[in-house]
Amino acid sequence: MSQESGFSSPITSVDEDPINFDLSAGRAPATNERQQAIDADSFIEKPAIARANIAPSSARPDGSAEYARGLKDYTVLQQHVLFWDRDGDGRISPWDTFVGFRDLGFSLIFSLLSMFIINVNFSYPTRLAYSYFPDPFFRVYVGGIHKAKHGSDSGTYDKEGRFVPQMFEDMFSKWDTDNDGSLSASQLYNMTAGHRLAGDPFGWFAAIFEFGSTWLLLQKDGRVLKEDLRQTYDGSIFWRIREEILNGKGWNKGAGPADFADLVLKHLKTKRI
Repeated sequence: MSQESGFSSPITSVDEDPINFDLSAGRAPATNERQQAIDADSFIEKPAIARANIAPSSARPDGSAEYARGLKDYTVLQQHVLFWDRDGDGRISPWDTFVGFRDLGFSLIFSLLSMFIINVNFSYPTRLAYSYFPDPFFRVYVGGIHKAKHGSDSGTYDKEGRFVPQMFEDMFSKWDTDNDGSLSASQLYNMTAGHRLAGDPFGWFAAIFEFGSTWLLLQKDGRVLKEDLRQTYDGSIFWRIREEILNGKGWNKGAGPADFADLVLKHLKTKRI
């Protein structure tokens, strides 16, 4: 095989099934740097097929089984946003967004900013599932949330809001360079940069906001665990965080202003070097 080819064939996965095709191409370095999760099918049945209402991973093939049992009529993307639809009317008002972020422990300013970003940008796309006329109250519609899916994302949600296990496993296979089952802030940023599509500035910003918020909410020692991120996709972790805050235990993860400032300083120092 020439040097311009990818991996030599055949390659075997964990379950020893041969892979009789190349997984990288010599003249496309990204295909060698970002390896796919070739053994996902050893843990998850048909991982490339999107799941409508569960979010499985190699460690949790059944997803959040107990949580999802009562939400079978909702897609995983809908489950992700149900935390903000407290009255169950299928609409998330700006106030609902604000209260939800405050319940997760975010600051007043960040919650106001999130309310503005989410409801201004996602109200009309989700409204299109019902009407061409905008919602005058900037409410986000749970039933049309798949229409708010943007470009330059990880592809873990498909265009109908289902969950694609293979894409979730690929996130860690490609970007968890430490191979420790977690992602640092810089790895999350590299992932968003690697997923950028041409001419899609809205998608670039949305991805940074989403994964930046995720890091602020879930980081522990600077890293986001794979299982915590999986539970973010189906929304189950939001209820757990709220419960721990309400019962007085408090949420023992996340980042405050000092952590964020320290992260920025480290990034600037690295850039100068």
